[in-house]
Amino acid sequence: MEGNGPTAVHYQPASPPRDACVYSSCYCEENIWKLCEYIKNHDQYPLQECYAVFISNERKMIPIWKQQARPGDGPVIWDYHVVLLHVSSGGQSFIYDLDTVLPFPCPFDTYVEDAFKSDDDIHPQFRRKFRVIRADSYLKNFASDRSHMKDSSGNWREPPPPYPCIETGDSKMNLNDFISMDPEVGWGAVYTLSEFTHRFGSKNC
Repeated sequence: MEGNGPTAVHYQPASPPRDACVYSSCYCEENIWKLCEYIKNHDQYPLQECYAVFISNERKMIPIWKQQARPGDGPVIWDYHVVLLHVSSGGQSFIYDLDTVLPFPCPFDTYVEDAFKSDDDIHPQFRRKFRVIRADSYLKNFASDRSHMKDSSGNWREPPPPYPCIETGDSKMNLNDFISMDPEVGWGAVYTLSEFTHRFGSKNC
């Protein structure tokens, strides 16, 4: 466990160590899907305590700090990013981000403070929104044919994961419904940063 603080010491991670997780660079939505699948199959924690969290906005330009792609003081500007949220019955929430330089898992309040900072210092067009989807719903409904990772010539921008594409009986590609921050579209609930922090953070309980 790489966490810090007295509560985190007693928390048993819901995942394997970071380097043992299923991971493909630039396929965060699938990495988190696989993490949800692991939690479901290993039954250490109830799956209903876990959520997939899509982070984006209307412009698909969001700053996130403490990312491996830029581990210094500056943020990475992603079009979207996906993490896993575990709302532990022990009273503390944890974020699992396979692309961060922060601990894995990281206490929710620490992650929010270090990776998202404050909307007060961010131009309104770059402010983040959060689509929070129950892990069981994510496993049941998410589908991606990975077409978003091909250029106009059909070449991969980044090598695809080695396992088959994730699909459902209803869809082979609905990634955009998850990235969308329109609350009328897709699954789960959409929050602003302050709403997300208030809903899941310990400092606002």
